[in-house]
Amino acid sequence: MMKKYIAAALAAMTVAAAAAQSKVYLTRDISPEALVKVYKALGRPADGHRVAVKISTGEAGNPNYLKPTLIRALVDSVHGTIVECNTAYGGKRNTFEAHRRTVHEHGFDTIAPVDLMDEDGQMRIPVRDRRHIKYDIVGSHLPRYNYMVNLSHFKGHPMGGYGGALKNASIGVASADGKAYIHTGGKLETVEGIWDNIAPQDVFLESMAAAAQAVADYFGDNIVYINVMNNMSVDCDCVAHPADVALADYGILASTDPVALDKACCDIIFNMTATHGSDPEALKERISSRHGLHTIDHAEAIGLGTTDYEIISLD
Repeated sequence: MMKKYIAAALAAMTVAAAAAQSKVYLTRDISPEALVKVYKALGRPADGHRVAVKISTGEAGNPNYLKPTLIRALVDSVHGTIVECNTAYGGKRNTFEAHRRTVHEHGFDTIAPVDLMDEDGQMRIPVRDRRHIKYDIVGSHLPRYNYMVNLSHFKGHPMGGYGGALKNASIGVASADGKAYIHTGGKLETVEGIWDNIAPQDVFLESMAAAAQAVADYFGDNIVYINVMNNMSVDCDCVAHPADVALADYGILASTDPVALDKACCDIIFNMTATHGSDPEALKERISSRHGLHTIDHAEAIGLGTTDYEIISLD
């Protein structure tokens, strides 16, 4: 009798653990049609909503950003507005005039409306994890939207180790001043002086996780996350002259859980071995040297999502 009870308990625990797993959808096809396919697989239709499609418009000179030809079908299918905010560093996206010019040069304004969300100011939204930042500073246009497609280019990053769904929701949605607030771990609320006040690395990473959770809370069930694993340099799309791409394109992954999604992408990279024409070692080193996985671990610890996931192939 006891053995039957234990067996039943273990079976129940197995079922509960399986139920707790987040679903991450995968296609090895990187095409406009595949982007629409993974979005639809998530089961959170944007019908009837005011949809923000959050991308990185890419620094001028960087060739690796997600191209308008790739994302247009998805943006059209959700009747979306492409949204961005200004950067907190010198370049060609740190003023609205320069950013608009870069948006045009990269062709985004030819496929959809583009909203620089901090163009008319900024606002605060609440955060749950207040150990570093006390709120998230975002563009004042955020209330224009009640649904977000967080469409990220997965790649390396000079400071965060990697850039994916969590970074796109945190640094990406933050206003220029909000970016400074995250980078300084809540010390500064303006870009002036940011680079003399950068937070200790783990504080910065934890602040990103907290800000990503704030955006997730803001949209509730009306947010989905998609990572495109192509043109994967060790450098972000924010770098004007990135290191050469050394990795072969992998595919598109999507989830309603940004923690599971970023973990799945990082696991793919760390499980890769070098082959002719594709070498993951530089990206592995970049992620590890910046303690990049700590963002994922902290996001899980504060309840944003789980690192326990299952891959569902759509191919």
